[in-house]
Amino acid sequence: MLLLRAAGCRRAAAQASVAAAAWPRGTAHHGLPAALRRRAALPTAAGTQQVTSFQGLGVRSLSTSTPHDHPEHGRLVYKGNLAKAVLGVKFFSYSTSIFNLFMMPYLMFKTGIGFESLFIQAAFYGVIGFFTFVTPVTLHVLTKGYVIRLYYKDEMDTYTAITYNAILAEKATVFHQKDVKIPDITKMFTTFYAKTKSMLVNPTLFSDPQDFNHLMGYDKSFYFNLEKENEVSEKK
Repeated sequence: MLLLRAAGCRRAAAQASVAAAAWPRGTAHHGLPAALRRRAALPTAAGTQQVTSFQGLGVRSLSTSTPHDHPEHGRLVYKGNLAKAVLGVKFFSYSTSIFNLFMMPYLMFKTGIGFESLFIQAAFYGVIGFFTFVTPVTLHVLTKGYVIRLYYKDEMDTYTAITYNAILAEKATVFHQKDVKIPDITKMFTTFYAKTKSMLVNPTLFSDPQDFNHLMGYDKSFYFNLEKENEVSEKK
């Protein structure tokens, strides 16, 4: 009797072990491994998404460029530090001039200057006209040669100077290095002449001092012809 019970227990244990071994294989075709596969697939998807985001970031960083990059002008060798100040002063002057033009009829009507003597009218129109027209024109004449950016093309030895015109828009002036003329007398608002146009730059703001030396022609070898100088002095 004890032997039969022991044999029955061994058969039951064997069946239980077989069922336990068959349970993972059975569940492999149902829900648990599928869930595990989905969980295992999540890092791959996240990794793919992360790589995509890095690729997008790389594309955005490569497509981003500074607003002053103009390959058609060459490389940027100079950038003026008073560009915003010049633009602001000229804009303020133009604004006050327009305001004076609109306020002139109102002032004449309120003050009755239009009915006063010619001397008072002339003085009034002179003051208003000075601040309306003379000041903006004077500012433009003084600052029209201020170079806000300067580009250089090595292969053609040409420069492109960016300045402000009368309507506060950027104007490009292209000239060759041989067109640069240095004034005989130092002038306050002129560093050099590009053909016949005066240009104002700050030598300390050049990214490379050699660029300023080449612009002004300081890197050229000077040749002094003594015989020619003697002939000129004899003619005098």
